[in-house]
Amino acid sequence: MMDDSIHILLIEDDPAHAELIQRAFENRQDASRLTIAHTLEEARAQIRKARPTLIIADWRLPDGDSRELLSDGHDTANPPVIIMTSYGSERNAVESIKAGALDYIVKSSESMTDMPHIAERSIQQWKALLEQERMQKALAESEAQFRLLAENSSDMITRHDTNLNILYASPACRNLLGYEPEELIGQPVFPYVHPEDAKQLLEFLSASRRNDITRALPYRALHKNGEYIWLETTARIIYDQNQHIVEYQASSRDISERREAQIALQHALTNLQDAYDKTIEGWVIALDLRDKETEGHTKRVTEMAVRLARELQYTDEEIVHIRRGALLHDMGKIGIPDEILQKPGPLTSTEWIVMRKHPQYAYQMLSPISYLNQALIIPYYHHERWDGSGYPHGFKGEQIPIFARLFAIVDVWDALSSDRPYRKRLPPGEVIKYLRDETGRLFDPGLVKVFLKIVNAR
Repeated sequence: MMDDSIHILLIEDDPAHAELIQRAFENRQDASRLTIAHTLEEARAQIRKARPTLIIADWRLPDGDSRELLSDGHDTANPPVIIMTSYGSERNAVESIKAGALDYIVKSSESMTDMPHIAERSIQQWKALLEQERMQKALAESEAQFRLLAENSSDMITRHDTNLNILYASPACRNLLGYEPEELIGQPVFPYVHPEDAKQLLEFLSASRRNDITRALPYRALHKNGEYIWLETTARIIYDQNQHIVEYQASSRDISERREAQIALQHALTNLQDAYDKTIEGWVIALDLRDKETEGHTKRVTEMAVRLARELQYTDEEIVHIRRGALLHDMGKIGIPDEILQKPGPLTSTEWIVMRKHPQYAYQMLSPISYLNQALIIPYYHHERWDGSGYPHGFKGEQIPIFARLFAIVDVWDALSSDRPYRKRLPPGEVIKYLRDETGRLFDPGLVKVFLKIVNAR
């Protein structure tokens, strides 16, 4: 049913036909407004007075042919027109449609009583034509803007079909890649992408498709001179009304200098990190030279701590901190006098007071070094115990940082598994039994379970 904003102008010189059509609208209780004109002159006066939504016009009128009201090519600036005639022929229908009629109806009692439905359908069709024209106009404007921006941009603008063949390349491709636009159009994109980066490009487009987002991707592109340069491409996916991909649009810029700077910076950071690690290893060697009793202990516990961290699925960055902390775990012993550190037998209670200060010494030595802040957790807290009986703070349970909790298990495991001047190593079974017995008292139960899984798999 049409609403009251719809104004239909009926041009019909036969009173009986006009009345039949008018009754059809009234019987339908349609809210639309119907105005009747009997001649072209009356019709033109009505049109000047109020522009109708739809015109339904008899073909032959007393003062002329109603096709005079038609606009060539369905001009959407004028109201749509339905032509009616009692003398229907295919030729007349074709000529009327070509002249601009929206529809052509052969008069009959059935067609005239069905005119409200015909009018409703025609108005919907006209609205669809108007929307299509609006979209085409917007598309043309968008295309013109795209061309204007693309032709004057220093970035290379490209369009690609769904198979990633190049549909358009802006003039900037000359400066970036050395090709004329005509050389690229129609070519698939992947021969111009470094083989090592092709998979990354496909994954990039697939991710963009799922999330409908625009992202930037750096990759190497083949220059016409045979060398590869670094491009950063921002891609956008274009969909049709059914959400099917119709093309890809991309903007690419040369980032070779920036990429080279990033690589140089990464090399510098890697070299600096290597220097840090060599410094730490130097400290450990110095400590091992001083404390022959534990020679080789640091290397073993570091390897096992890293293995346990990987089993617990720590990140690479966290494992770097754990490795450094394991290497430095006894660094505070540099502050312990030789007569205590190198004593061949058990320590006295007074000597133990001094020995238990080595975590504090480690903190004093290492805390000013910012890049060791996370690594310091192990030297400072690895003698804390699950039940709070450890030192230097008497922390218990999850108060103890987890890096220190996992390392405490590894440290005791290696100490009991190694010969010392005052005792022989314990058999593996007894070491495992000790760890199990002390689970929940000295050690974190969850971490012991994971650690023993690793030990039993050796």
